[in-house]
Formats: sequence, structure tokens, C-alpha cells
Amino acid sequence: MYTKQHTIKEAVSVTGAGLHTGTPVTMTFNPAEEHHGFVFRRIDLPGQPIVKADVDNVVDTSRGTTIAQNGAIVHTVEHTLAALVGLQIDNVLIDLDGPEPPIMDGSAIAFLEALIRAGLHEQDADRFIYEIVEPIHYQEHERSVELAILPGQGYATTVMVDYSSSILKAQHAYLLGIEGFAHEIADARTFVFLHEIEALHKAGLIKGGNLESAIVIADREPSEEEMDRIAILFNRPKISVERGILNNVGLRYENEPARHKLLDLIGDLALVGAPIRGHVMAARPGHKANVELARKIKARMKKDQLTLKYQQNTVQGVIFDINAIKKILPHRYPFLLVDKVTEFTEKTITGVKNVTANEPFFQGHFPDNPIMPGVLQLEAMAQVGGILLLNTVENPDTVWVYLVGVENARFRKPVIPGDVIEFKIELLALKKGVCKMKGEAFVGGKLVCSADMTASIVPKTNV
Repeated sequence: MYTKQHTIKEAVSVTGAGLHTGTPVTMTFNPAEEHHGFVFRRIDLPGQPIVKADVDNVVDTSRGTTIAQNGAIVHTVEHTLAALVGLQIDNVLIDLDGPEPPIMDGSAIAFLEALIRAGLHEQDADRFIYEIVEPIHYQEHERSVELAILPGQGYATTVMVDYSSSILKAQHAYLLGIEGFAHEIADARTFVFLHEIEALHKAGLIKGGNLESAIVIADREPSEEEMDRIAILFNRPKISVERGILNNVGLRYENEPARHKLLDLIGDLALVGAPIRGHVMAARPGHKANVELARKIKARMKKDQLTLKYQQNTVQGVIFDINAIKKILPHRYPFLLVDKVTEFTEKTITGVKNVTANEPFFQGHFPDNPIMPGVLQLEAMAQVGGILLLNTVENPDTVWVYLVGVENARFRKPVIPGDVIEFKIELLALKKGVCKMKGEAFVGGKLVCSADMTASIVPKTNV
């Protein structure tokens, strides 16, 4: 894998029709500066809004991956992104004069060949390659879908598909390194089952599809009437089925469907926002599952980046020790009420407070019967929640987190010296910098305090 970031030397365009919208479109790849990433620009819309290729911008995965931002939408981005990842390009601005990249022949080869014509340009900045150190899993039990990414050298991918079809039997595809994408995966075409065609068309999809942009698999014997209707949809005088494929379109590989699923997977995982070092294993993947795995990878990556930034020493069972917490939170004695963080995910966190007899509040809060004030339990809970919320912003040093609301606060048992409180916080909602959290505090496994909290993320004015 490249160690330096890459863009392209010059602009290059491809022209065709979008698969689902059927809209004629020209897509132009432009060179971009370091750390730019993959960004689409809708030049046909007022203000030419941009849409960043980011998993947080995914709005639909029904028959492709669709992203939206700034009031603009881009359909079916996976083949375009797969070509960029396959050539290890990091930074490019992609102009579109329509809502969807052209489908071309249903693979990524046209995009890849255009990018090769443009030429690759090595940039000065180092690539940030996210290395998988612990397995990440995603499952859909009802559909027997299972995806995982495991530690590994380079970027390897293994895919299995099984549609319980007499024509399309279970098959596998694998890619041992991203360097082989251009020759082994890029020209694998998308496919669809014959019985899906009319339903997709009625749903307003595949308006730009034809027999040159997809493999149509006939998994059953169609009637003459159905064949006539489908011929009209494809603007053909007649169509036929031979060896289970419409119009006997020859396969480029015996396992071309599995290879195309691998192509889609690589394109969808580009939405993580960084090159990946690891081995992806996928059974029956689809865009929804791919995107959900991408979400999990991005969440782990963000957490790991925050951990690496603040936690200097590795301690078993500790995500952040007190020294790391001091770097994250602005609070100091006597108001720093969190000693360590032991669990940390995208939406949950567990923080620990050791309650001792020399806490300053015990001097005035029942010295003869010391009890930790409930309001300070809430303050400690809010501080743990603050650490969780800082994980949702790219530059936590540039913002403050303010507690702006507390509801349903309940204090169920006294907290006294010698107790160890575990604060468990769950992020319920985050919109425009306003966060809803549910917090619970436990001592010895028993609930002692709970509350619903609202917090606001506010930029620092002096940063």
C-alpha cells in the first residue's frame, strides 16, 4: 500500500446515463489538495453544493448506495469509489452535472481506465491508514448476512454469495491485496435477477439500465408475455434466455457476480474516510450491510484516534486514565469527578469515580454522616457524558460541552466514602450540536442514580 497520499495529474471525464435515474451525466474527476478526500460536487445545482463521500451522509442503500449533504444528493456512488480505492487515490473532486454517476458497463473499469489516463500524482503528506487491531463484526441473522473485518496485512477481501438459485449457485471471490483490484475485480459487472426487473422499473428504478450495463440472470423460466414486456422495457424487439442469462451475455468470470459484490463492498467501505489495513470477510453482503460495517469501522477509528491522542500508556481495562481525562476535560480539583474511563463505544461510555473520605464536599455535607451530594453525582455523570460527546466532533480541543438540561433525576441509594461509582452513559440523539443522553450510576452493581441529560456542543470563541 502507498505510504504517501495521491491525487490525479489532470482532470478527466466519463459520460453516460445513471443506472436508476436514467439521466445523462458527465462525471469529471479533478485533482485535489492533500487531506481533501473524496468529494462530489453537483455542478448542475445552484451554488454547486458538495457531498462528501462519508458514511454519515448515507441516506439510502436499497439498490445502491446514495449519499446526500447540503441539500444535494448523489445516487449509486459505490462503483466510482471502488475505482478510486482500487488505484489508492486519496484526494479527488468529482464534478457531476446530474444526480448519479454513469453506469457505463455496470462495473468500475471505465472509471479506473479514465483515472489511469489522467495519471497519478504523489503528494507530500503521509497517508493515514487505519489498521484493524481487533475484529469488528456485523450480522443480520434473519438473512444469514455476516460481515467482519479482521487484523491483517494490507487490504484483503473475501466474499461469498448464495442466492439459493439453480442458476446462480453459491460462489466465492477474494482479493489478496488492493494492488490486484485493477486486474481482478474492476471489470466485474453488476447483476440483477429477471424476476426483479419489472418490480424495479415500477418502483422508478433502473431507468438507465440495459443489457450492456448489467447481467440479467433468469432464475426461472419466464412466460412469453413476460419476455415481451421486458423486451419493451429494454427497447429491444426480442429477448431470449440461454444458459440462464438474458440474451446469452457472456460472463467475464465464472464467479463474476461474487467479484462484483466484492467491488461493491470495497466501494461502500470507502465511506469510512480512510484507507484500511485489514481482512474483510463477507457472507451474502449487500449495500445495507456494507454501510453498517463502515459505520462500525468509522466509530472504532474515531475512538482509537481519540484514545491515541490522549492516552499515552496502555493500561489493561482502561481506555482513559486520569492524565488522559485531564487532557480531554477542562475541569480541575475540586470539580474533576472522573478517575478513569473503562468502556468507550460510538454511543456508550463507562466512567469510574472512586469516592474517598477526603473529598472536599464531605467537609460540609453531613460530616458525621458523609453522603455524596446528588447534584455532584449528576455533575460526575455529565463529565463522563462530556467525554463521550467530544468523540462526536473532529477537533474536540475547539469546543466546549455545556450541560443545559436534566430531567427525571432519581437518587435511589446513598453514596458514601469507599464506594466506587460506575457511570454508564448512552447517547440517544445528536442534532445540530444538541445531545440527548441517558445516564445511570451503579455501586456494586446496584443502581444509585439515574437521569436524562441534554448537553450542547459550543465552539470556543478564541480558537
